[in-house]
Amino acid sequence: MLIALPALGTDLFVPSLPVLARALQVEVAAAQLTITTYFFGLAAGQLLWGPLSDRFGRKPVLLAALALMLVSSLAAVFMASVAAVTAARLIQGLAMSSGAVIVRSVVRDLYAHEQAARLLATVTIVFSIVPIAAPLAGALLVGGGGWQAVFWCLAAAAALLLAWTGFGLAETAPAERRSMHPVALGRTFAAILGDRRFVAPFLLILCSHIGILAWVSNSAFTLVSGLGVTVAAYSLMFAAVMCGQIGGAWSSRRLVPRLGIPRLLRSGSAAMLAGGAGAALLAWLGVAHWLAVVVPFFVFLFGTALVVPNATASALSPFPGAAGSASSLIGAIGFTAGALVSSLLGAAFDGSARPMASVAALAGAAAFTFEWLLLRGKA
Repeated sequence: MLIALPALGTDLFVPSLPVLARALQVEVAAAQLTITTYFFGLAAGQLLWGPLSDRFGRKPVLLAALALMLVSSLAAVFMASVAAVTAARLIQGLAMSSGAVIVRSVVRDLYAHEQAARLLATVTIVFSIVPIAAPLAGALLVGGGGWQAVFWCLAAAAALLLAWTGFGLAETAPAERRSMHPVALGRTFAAILGDRRFVAPFLLILCSHIGILAWVSNSAFTLVSGLGVTVAAYSLMFAAVMCGQIGGAWSSRRLVPRLGIPRLLRSGSAAMLAGGAGAALLAWLGVAHWLAVVVPFFVFLFGTALVVPNATASALSPFPGAAGSASSLIGAIGFTAGALVSSLLGAAFDGSARPMASVAALAGAAAFTFEWLLLRGKA
């Protein structure tokens, strides 16, 4: 549940945007800033919580972040201007980024290699359910209680997770704690980024994140505005593609003990290449049918779910004493790249699937190439 917090803060909130704009008497573009600032908070938080948890421990840092999530969610309920809500969302993003960073660190504290990959695949299954269920839950909340109901729900989630973490999570950080001095922190980040054991699998994670965020951020424009499907039909198509991610994570969980990480990375990058290339080929041939988008992206997300848990385990395993810092780099760089890709796709949208499919094809080709050049020798 913790690792799904960043997605929950987006997917649960998005249905409230039109209602928020009307209630606060602002343009939709102004209300959209509540999403933009949330992503800024997520990106900044990725670099904050990991090093803090390496220094002070996973549990106290996570409890502090969840408390900040609770306070910012409750504060947003009583805000009377979009500027104030936007500020609350910035702090909320900062707080909710802690879940993904610290969960990856906890997994590395407990396990390494195939065991870590198996647990991360299980986590991915739960995470993948949020983009399917949260928009529907958000719409129901807004319909019953206005835009404030979403923040009441997020506050309740923070309170429950605070209690759950406080009573149910043991401290897992190594006894030897790292310095938070800026020079020491910079050296740690530099050492991680300079280590091939981190960079090689991380590049596959980055390609996966770029392709996933291309789908999440641009699929509604492509299918609804471009291909003319109804909003209700789009929600089903979105869920179908996300089932590809769930299926890939389930397969990874079952197969990694028998096949090992290298073979699953090879299979996942090949599926990403096939899905991305298929989507781009159909789009550039002018096949304007929803199946020409949904089926290739189902394959692509299936591949990403084979890649991400296993590549994450590979990237974190060499750094038992700096798992938080390594996890921070994965999240911060991934969210920054995703935000840039989302902006570029918004500007490049031409009414077809070509921009989104082209990004997926490039991401799949890059993942396959990186796996071949950087990791194949380890298989």
